[in-house]
Amino acid sequence: MPSPRNPAPSVLTRAEAAYLGLALGDALGATVEFMTPREIRAQYGVHDSIRGGGWLRLKAGKVTDDTTMSLALGHAIVAGKGTVDALACAQALDGWMRSKPVDIGNTVRRNLVEFRRTGTPCAPPSELDAGNGAAMRVLPVALATFGADDATVQAAVRAQAHVTHNNPDSDAATELVAFLVQEGLRGASRQAMYRRRIAPFLREHPQFAFRPKRRDNPSGWIVETMQAVLQALLDTANFEDCLIDVVNRGGDADTTGAIAGMLAGALYQPAALPARWLNALDPEIAKATRAQASALIDLACARSTNGESDGAPRHD
Repeated sequence: MPSPRNPAPSVLTRAEAAYLGLALGDALGATVEFMTPREIRAQYGVHDSIRGGGWLRLKAGKVTDDTTMSLALGHAIVAGKGTVDALACAQALDGWMRSKPVDIGNTVRRNLVEFRRTGTPCAPPSELDAGNGAAMRVLPVALATFGADDATVQAAVRAQAHVTHNNPDSDAATELVAFLVQEGLRGASRQAMYRRRIAPFLREHPQFAFRPKRRDNPSGWIVETMQAVLQALLDTANFEDCLIDVVNRGGDADTTGAIAGMLAGALYQPAALPARWLNALDPEIAKATRAQASALIDLACARSTNGESDGAPRHD
Protein backbone atom coordinates (compact mmCIF):
# COMPACT_ATOMS: atom_id res chain seq x y z
CA MET A 1 0.00 0.00 0.00
CA PRO A 2 1.18 3.57 -0.58
CA SER A 3 2.15 5.85 2.24
CA PRO A 4 -0.66 7.78 4.00
CA ARG A 5 0.68 11.09 2.72
CA ASN A 6 0.93 9.91 -0.86
CA PRO A 7 -1.72 7.33 -1.74
CA ALA A 8 -1.33 5.84 -5.20
CA PRO A 9 -3.14 8.16 -7.63
CA SER A 10 -4.99 5.25 -9.22
CA VAL A 11 -6.44 4.18 -5.86
CA LEU A 12 -7.41 7.71 -4.85
CA THR A 13 -8.91 8.61 -8.21
CA ARG A 14 -10.84 5.35 -8.36
CA ALA A 15 -12.17 6.01 -4.85
CA GLU A 16 -13.32 9.47 -5.89
CA ALA A 17 -14.92 8.04 -9.02
CA ALA A 18 -16.74 5.45 -6.92
CA TYR A 19 -18.18 8.11 -4.62
CA LEU A 20 -19.12 10.40 -7.49
CA GLY A 21 -20.54 7.37 -9.27
CA LEU A 22 -22.78 6.63 -6.31
CA ALA A 23 -24.13 10.20 -6.35
CA LEU A 24 -24.56 10.24 -10.13
CA GLY A 25 -26.43 6.94 -10.14
CA ASP A 26 -28.62 8.18 -7.31
CA ALA A 27 -29.45 11.47 -9.05
CA LEU A 28 -30.04 9.77 -12.40
CA GLY A 29 -32.18 6.98 -10.97
CA ALA A 30 -34.29 9.17 -8.70
CA THR A 31 -36.16 10.56 -11.71
CA VAL A 32 -37.54 7.14 -12.65
CA GLU A 33 -37.81 5.52 -9.22
CA PHE A 34 -40.96 3.36 -8.95
CA MET A 35 -41.65 3.61 -12.68
CA THR A 36 -41.84 0.53 -14.91
CA PRO A 37 -39.62 0.17 -17.98
CA ARG A 38 -42.70 0.72 -20.18
CA GLU A 39 -43.56 3.95 -18.36
CA ILE A 40 -39.97 5.16 -18.70
CA ARG A 41 -39.95 4.47 -22.43
CA ALA A 42 -43.28 6.25 -22.88
CA GLN A 43 -42.10 9.37 -21.05
CA TYR A 44 -38.40 9.60 -21.90
CA GLY A 45 -37.59 7.06 -24.59
CA VAL A 46 -34.25 6.28 -22.97
CA HIS A 47 -33.68 8.08 -19.68
CA ASP A 48 -30.08 9.26 -19.92
CA SER A 49 -30.04 12.76 -18.41
CA ILE A 50 -29.88 14.08 -14.86
CA ARG A 51 -33.08 16.09 -15.01
CA GLY A 52 -34.62 15.85 -11.53
CA GLY A 53 -38.33 15.37 -11.02
CA GLY A 54 -39.64 11.93 -10.17
CA TRP A 55 -41.97 11.16 -7.30
CA LEU A 56 -39.76 13.21 -4.96
CA ARG A 57 -39.89 16.22 -7.31
CA LEU A 58 -36.18 16.82 -6.97
CA LYS A 59 -34.29 19.63 -8.61
CA ALA A 60 -31.86 18.40 -11.24
CA GLY A 61 -28.64 17.15 -9.63
CA LYS A 62 -30.11 16.59 -6.18
CA VAL A 63 -29.64 13.20 -4.51
CA THR A 64 -31.62 10.98 -2.17
CA ASP A 65 -30.96 8.93 0.95
CA ASP A 66 -28.50 6.65 -0.84
CA THR A 67 -25.89 9.41 -1.03
CA THR A 68 -26.72 11.38 2.09
CA MET A 69 -26.72 8.31 4.33
CA SER A 70 -23.35 7.31 2.90
CA LEU A 71 -21.92 10.75 3.67
CA ALA A 72 -23.32 10.66 7.21
CA LEU A 73 -21.81 7.23 7.79
CA GLY A 74 -18.50 8.25 6.25
CA HIS A 75 -18.32 11.32 8.47
CA ALA A 76 -18.55 9.07 11.54
CA ILE A 77 -15.81 6.80 10.21
CA VAL A 78 -13.52 9.75 9.46
CA ALA A 79 -14.21 11.19 12.92
CA GLY A 80 -13.26 7.79 14.36
CA LYS A 81 -9.98 7.83 12.41
CA GLY A 82 -11.03 4.96 10.20
CA THR A 83 -12.69 2.76 12.80
CA VAL A 84 -16.14 1.44 11.94
CA ASP A 85 -17.77 1.74 15.34
CA ALA A 86 -21.32 0.40 15.54
CA LEU A 87 -22.51 2.98 18.06
CA ALA A 88 -20.95 5.85 16.14
CA CYS A 89 -22.59 4.57 12.95
CA ALA A 90 -25.98 4.39 14.67
CA GLN A 91 -25.59 7.88 16.10
CA ALA A 92 -24.58 9.25 12.71
CA LEU A 93 -27.55 7.67 10.97
CA ASP A 94 -29.87 8.82 13.73
CA GLY A 95 -28.53 12.36 13.28
CA TRP A 96 -29.11 12.03 9.57
CA MET A 97 -32.74 11.02 10.18
CA ARG A 98 -33.23 13.98 12.53
CA SER A 99 -32.12 16.27 9.69
CA LYS A 100 -35.37 15.41 7.88
CA PRO A 101 -33.92 13.92 4.71
CA VAL A 102 -35.84 13.99 1.47
CA ASP A 103 -36.50 10.25 1.69
CA ILE A 104 -36.07 7.41 4.18
CA GLY A 105 -36.83 3.71 3.90
CA ASN A 106 -39.29 2.02 6.23
CA THR A 107 -36.76 -0.46 7.63
CA VAL A 108 -34.22 2.29 8.27
CA ARG A 109 -36.79 4.47 10.02
CA ARG A 110 -38.17 1.65 12.16
CA ASN A 111 -34.81 0.43 13.40
CA LEU A 112 -33.39 3.90 14.00
CA VAL A 113 -36.46 4.71 16.11
CA GLU A 114 -35.75 1.50 18.02
CA PHE A 115 -32.12 2.59 18.49
CA ARG A 116 -33.35 5.84 20.02
CA ARG A 117 -35.46 3.84 22.45
CA THR A 118 -32.85 1.26 23.49
CA GLY A 119 -29.46 2.76 22.68
CA THR A 120 -28.49 -0.60 21.17
CA PRO A 121 -26.74 -0.10 17.80
CA CYS A 122 -27.81 -3.46 16.40
CA ALA A 123 -31.28 -4.25 15.14
CA PRO A 124 -32.66 -7.69 16.00
CA PRO A 125 -32.27 -10.35 13.29
CA SER A 126 -35.27 -10.31 10.98
CA GLU A 127 -36.30 -12.21 7.89
CA LEU A 128 -38.27 -9.11 6.89
CA ASP A 129 -35.26 -6.79 6.77
CA ALA A 130 -33.70 -8.07 3.53
CA GLY A 131 -33.86 -4.65 1.93
CA ASN A 132 -31.08 -2.82 0.11
CA GLY A 133 -30.58 0.00 2.64
CA ALA A 134 -27.31 -1.35 4.07
CA ALA A 135 -25.76 -2.07 0.67
CA MET A 136 -26.50 1.36 -0.76
CA ARG A 137 -24.50 3.12 1.99
CA VAL A 138 -21.58 0.69 2.33
CA LEU A 139 -19.10 2.64 0.18
CA PRO A 140 -17.38 4.55 3.02
CA VAL A 141 -16.81 1.25 4.84
CA ALA A 142 -15.30 -0.26 1.69
CA LEU A 143 -12.92 2.69 1.36
CA ALA A 144 -11.96 2.81 5.04
CA THR A 145 -11.13 -0.91 5.14
CA PHE A 146 -9.27 -1.02 1.83
CA GLY A 147 -6.20 -3.20 2.29
CA ALA A 148 -7.62 -5.06 5.29
CA ASP A 149 -8.21 -8.82 5.26
CA ASP A 150 -11.59 -10.20 4.25
CA ALA A 151 -12.66 -11.02 7.80
CA THR A 152 -12.03 -7.45 8.92
CA VAL A 153 -13.96 -6.06 5.97
CA GLN A 154 -16.88 -8.40 6.63
CA ALA A 155 -17.04 -7.48 10.30
CA ALA A 156 -16.93 -3.76 9.52
CA VAL A 157 -19.64 -4.11 6.91
CA ARG A 158 -21.91 -5.89 9.38
CA ALA A 159 -21.23 -3.35 12.12
CA GLN A 160 -22.78 -0.60 10.00
CA ALA A 161 -25.37 -2.80 8.29
CA HIS A 162 -26.86 -4.22 11.48
CA VAL A 163 -27.78 -0.78 12.75
CA THR A 164 -30.82 -1.11 10.48
CA HIS A 165 -30.60 -4.39 8.50
CA ASN A 166 -29.71 -7.56 10.40
CA ASN A 167 -30.44 -10.16 7.77
CA PRO A 168 -28.31 -12.88 6.10
CA ASP A 169 -29.18 -11.91 2.53
CA SER A 170 -28.50 -8.25 3.26
CA ASP A 171 -25.19 -9.17 4.92
CA ALA A 172 -24.04 -11.32 2.00
CA ALA A 173 -24.91 -8.75 -0.65
CA THR A 174 -23.52 -5.78 1.29
CA GLU A 175 -20.23 -7.62 1.82
CA LEU A 176 -20.11 -8.42 -1.91
CA VAL A 177 -20.60 -4.76 -2.82
CA ALA A 178 -17.74 -3.75 -0.51
CA PHE A 179 -15.44 -6.41 -1.93
CA LEU A 180 -16.28 -5.44 -5.51
CA VAL A 181 -15.50 -1.79 -4.78
CA GLN A 182 -12.14 -2.85 -3.38
CA GLU A 183 -11.44 -5.04 -6.42
CA GLY A 184 -12.11 -1.98 -8.56
CA LEU A 185 -9.73 0.13 -6.47
CA ARG A 186 -7.03 -2.47 -7.15
CA GLY A 187 -7.61 -2.15 -10.89
CA ALA A 188 -9.44 -5.44 -11.45
CA SER A 189 -11.31 -5.95 -14.70
CA ARG A 190 -14.97 -6.95 -14.91
CA GLN A 191 -13.85 -10.47 -15.72
CA ALA A 192 -11.59 -10.58 -12.68
CA MET A 193 -14.37 -9.24 -10.46
CA TYR A 194 -16.62 -12.01 -11.69
CA ARG A 195 -14.02 -14.72 -11.23
CA ARG A 196 -12.73 -13.61 -7.83
CA ARG A 197 -15.91 -12.42 -6.16
CA ILE A 198 -19.17 -12.78 -8.07
CA ALA A 199 -18.92 -16.42 -9.15
CA PRO A 200 -17.98 -17.68 -5.65
CA PHE A 201 -20.76 -15.51 -4.18
CA LEU A 202 -23.34 -17.05 -6.52
CA ARG A 203 -22.21 -20.57 -5.67
CA GLU A 204 -22.69 -19.84 -1.99
CA HIS A 205 -25.87 -17.78 -2.42
CA PRO A 206 -27.70 -19.15 -5.49
CA GLN A 207 -30.82 -17.12 -4.72
CA PHE A 208 -28.99 -14.14 -6.25
CA ALA A 209 -28.55 -15.82 -9.65
CA PHE A 210 -29.38 -13.36 -12.43
CA ARG A 211 -29.00 -15.48 -15.57
CA PRO A 212 -30.62 -15.86 -18.01
CA LYS A 213 -33.58 -13.62 -17.16
CA ARG A 214 -33.15 -9.84 -17.16
CA ARG A 215 -34.25 -8.29 -13.86
CA ASP A 216 -36.59 -5.41 -14.72
CA ASN A 217 -38.58 -3.29 -12.25
CA PRO A 218 -36.41 -4.42 -9.29
CA SER A 219 -37.89 -3.81 -5.87
CA GLY A 220 -36.08 -2.76 -2.71
CA TRP A 221 -35.52 -6.43 -1.88
CA ILE A 222 -31.75 -6.91 -1.87
CA VAL A 223 -31.94 -10.02 -4.08
CA GLU A 224 -33.71 -8.19 -6.91
CA THR A 225 -31.51 -5.13 -6.44
CA MET A 226 -28.31 -7.13 -6.80
CA GLN A 227 -29.62 -9.15 -9.73
CA ALA A 228 -30.21 -5.93 -11.65
CA VAL A 229 -26.92 -4.35 -10.61
CA LEU A 230 -24.73 -7.35 -11.39
CA GLN A 231 -26.39 -7.95 -14.72
CA ALA A 232 -25.94 -4.30 -15.76
CA LEU A 233 -22.33 -4.24 -14.57
CA LEU A 234 -21.37 -7.41 -16.42
CA ASP A 235 -23.37 -6.80 -19.61
CA THR A 236 -22.00 -3.33 -20.37
CA ALA A 237 -18.50 -2.06 -21.07
CA ASN A 238 -18.43 1.48 -19.69
CA PHE A 239 -19.75 3.64 -16.86
CA GLU A 240 -22.45 5.48 -18.80
CA ASP A 241 -23.95 2.39 -20.41
CA CYS A 242 -24.00 0.57 -17.07
CA LEU A 243 -25.99 3.30 -15.34
CA ILE A 244 -28.36 3.88 -18.23
CA ASP A 245 -29.00 0.14 -18.41
CA VAL A 246 -29.82 -0.25 -14.74
CA VAL A 247 -31.94 2.87 -14.13
CA ASN A 248 -34.05 2.23 -17.24
CA ARG A 249 -35.16 -0.99 -15.60
CA GLY A 250 -37.15 1.23 -13.24
CA GLY A 251 -38.23 0.03 -9.79
CA ASP A 252 -35.92 1.14 -7.00
CA ALA A 253 -33.84 2.97 -9.58
CA ASP A 254 -32.08 5.46 -7.31
CA THR A 255 -30.59 2.59 -5.32
CA THR A 256 -29.76 0.31 -8.23
CA GLY A 257 -28.20 3.38 -9.85
CA ALA A 258 -26.24 4.26 -6.71
CA ILE A 259 -24.83 0.75 -6.21
CA ALA A 260 -24.04 0.29 -9.90
CA GLY A 261 -22.50 3.77 -9.91
CA MET A 262 -20.09 3.07 -7.07
CA LEU A 263 -19.00 -0.21 -8.65
CA ALA A 264 -18.67 1.18 -12.18
CA GLY A 265 -16.90 4.29 -10.87
CA ALA A 266 -14.24 2.21 -9.14
CA LEU A 267 -13.95 0.00 -12.22
CA TYR A 268 -13.75 2.65 -14.95
CA GLN A 269 -12.13 5.66 -13.14
CA PRO A 270 -13.02 9.40 -13.32
CA ALA A 271 -12.41 9.90 -17.04
CA ALA A 272 -15.35 7.59 -17.75
CA LEU A 273 -17.85 9.71 -15.81
CA PRO A 274 -19.87 11.75 -18.35
CA ALA A 275 -19.10 15.44 -18.12
CA ARG A 276 -22.74 16.38 -18.67
CA TRP A 277 -23.72 14.36 -15.59
CA LEU A 278 -20.92 15.77 -13.46
CA ASN A 279 -21.87 19.31 -14.49
CA ALA A 280 -25.49 18.62 -13.51
CA LEU A 281 -24.67 17.14 -10.10
CA ASP A 282 -25.22 19.33 -7.02
CA PRO A 283 -21.81 21.03 -6.53
CA GLU A 284 -21.91 20.61 -2.76
CA ILE A 285 -22.52 16.88 -3.10
CA ALA A 286 -19.71 16.57 -5.64
CA LYS A 287 -17.34 18.41 -3.31
CA ALA A 288 -18.37 16.36 -0.27
CA THR A 289 -17.99 13.02 -2.02
CA ARG A 290 -14.52 13.85 -3.35
CA ALA A 291 -13.34 15.11 0.05
CA GLN A 292 -14.68 12.10 1.92
CA ALA A 293 -13.20 9.62 -0.56
CA SER A 294 -9.79 11.22 -0.10
CA ALA A 295 -10.06 11.25 3.70
CA LEU A 296 -11.14 7.61 3.88
CA ILE A 297 -8.40 6.39 1.55
CA ASP A 298 -5.82 8.37 3.54
CA LEU A 299 -6.99 6.62 6.70
CA ALA A 300 -6.88 3.21 5.02
CA CYS A 301 -3.35 3.87 3.78
CA ALA A 302 -2.24 5.09 7.21
CA ARG A 303 -3.60 1.96 8.85
CA SER A 304 -1.83 -0.30 6.37
CA THR A 305 1.46 1.60 6.54
CA ASN A 306 1.49 1.55 10.34
CA GLY A 307 0.64 -2.15 10.42
CA GLU A 308 -2.43 -1.45 12.49
CA SER A 309 -5.48 -3.68 12.75
CA ASP A 310 -7.69 -0.64 13.33
CA GLY A 311 -10.55 -0.25 10.95
CA ALA A 312 -11.98 -3.34 12.59
CA PRO A 313 -15.42 -2.77 14.05
CA ARG A 314 -16.25 -1.97 17.64
CA HIS A 315 -19.53 -2.87 19.23
CA ASP A 316 -19.15 -1.26 22.64
